[in-house]
Amino acid sequence: MILPRFILLLSVLFGLVSCSQKGSEKDILPNIVILYADDMGYGDLACQNKASKIPTPNLDQLAAEGMRFTDAHSSSGICTPSRYALLTGRYHWRKFHGIVQAFGPSVFDSDRLTMAKMLQEKGYKTACIGKWHLGWSWEEILYPGKEVTEMEINGRDRNVYLPDDFDWSLPVPGGPLDQGFDYYFGDDVINFPPYTWIENDRILDPPTELYTLGRENTPEGSWECRPGPTVEGWDYYQVLPTLTKKAIEYIKSRKSDPDPFFLYMAFPSPHAPIIPNDEFRGKSEAGAYGDFVYQTDWCIGEILSAISDNGLGENTLVVFTSDNGPENYAYLRVRNHDHYSMGDLRGVKRDVWEGGHRVPFILRWPGTVKGGGINGTTISQVDLMATFADIIGYELLDADAEDSYSLLPLADSSFEGSYGREVTVQNTRQGIYAVRKGDWLLINHKTGNMNRAVPVYFDSIRGYEAHDSPGELYNLKTDLSQQINLYTEFPEIVMELKGALKATQGIEQIEKTLDQ
Repeated sequence: MILPRFILLLSVLFGLVSCSQKGSEKDILPNIVILYADDMGYGDLACQNKASKIPTPNLDQLAAEGMRFTDAHSSSGICTPSRYALLTGRYHWRKFHGIVQAFGPSVFDSDRLTMAKMLQEKGYKTACIGKWHLGWSWEEILYPGKEVTEMEINGRDRNVYLPDDFDWSLPVPGGPLDQGFDYYFGDDVINFPPYTWIENDRILDPPTELYTLGRENTPEGSWECRPGPTVEGWDYYQVLPTLTKKAIEYIKSRKSDPDPFFLYMAFPSPHAPIIPNDEFRGKSEAGAYGDFVYQTDWCIGEILSAISDNGLGENTLVVFTSDNGPENYAYLRVRNHDHYSMGDLRGVKRDVWEGGHRVPFILRWPGTVKGGGINGTTISQVDLMATFADIIGYELLDADAEDSYSLLPLADSSFEGSYGREVTVQNTRQGIYAVRKGDWLLINHKTGNMNRAVPVYFDSIRGYEAHDSPGELYNLKTDLSQQINLYTEFPEIVMELKGALKATQGIEQIEKTLDQ
């Protein structure tokens, strides 16, 4: 039997015992669980922000038992692109930039290797529970001749599908099962229709009504649920509890299964609508959003307990992270509760400033990663693909996960040096990029603000001032909050990073392709 590469590597780094003592290859492959939050800020975690007004005891404990990366990034400042990048190991901007709209098609090419496909090939049982938001082939269940109906809803002209436009009895292709997952359960996107549960590729309860209200009161922020087909009496407040219960049931079902498993648990929280359940109200000092983060942390604790209680803890690698920074309600949260969801960072969701894409990132792997570690290396979520490939002994082709670098060398807290990545790139809108090399970050645009919010109050607190430069350059080692724009002072560094953006990542050709 050929040993997986990770056994050879880890036996050197960590002095692990010979795999011959373990028996078959499946015995030594770890279960993998990704806990993916939605719109959770870098500064929301108590273990990461001493001034946080939100208790996060379970995430704090996870960090104490694993390694916390303080310079980790999502590919984008919005959700669909970041999820695509995470699951493929390639930057989203190589293919697209925006989110999948309601009833939108899949963003995946049929021949694209995904994390789930890779693990599936190595004998893993794979499951996705929660938010998908990567598209389905809804046109396959659309009745012939049916198309969106234009109608006025709450004073706005909207194009919506009606419940009778679809044959809900048919399987819906193009979703998680076509991307390597054996099992899926969720509602696709909590604030997008159809509002119903989906299991695998089947609609469990056919929508019979048209949801049009869309302006229910929420304790914080806007309701944000879009009009479209819904089941009667759909309860948004039961989405997070139901998904958590399903995740626990799935973990319990793996207890007696000899095959390793991969669970991609994609939370719908704390994304809007901000709807903490009653038992979690008032649990934080950061308003309803803080309570929703607290509830998410509680759900994570229940899932981690299920892993431990079913005897799976010692052989399960757990990753926690978020798809992007906090929504712009974070600015009001500063005023109302003195809580900074972005921490010391500048910007929020959508921005190419650090607050839009620097995200919490915790990795726990008992017996391999020493607990309580804090790592300041610049990493990206796209690196998980190569990391898992290294762990399971999967040989990635040149066309697979082309932006991914294995994080395994960093699992040793005493490791010093580069793990392979020299340049990291983030973006939200086409043509506007943040490129990072070492301590330097270049934004090839006059501002990193891509959000519709104008953070005047926040900017006055932080002392941000307007500038006339065509771009922005920051030394993040000395200016993490991106207050001092050095674009005109270091033209040689600007040119170096522009060259890295253009040549190393092939941005120019990609942009031309996307414009066609």
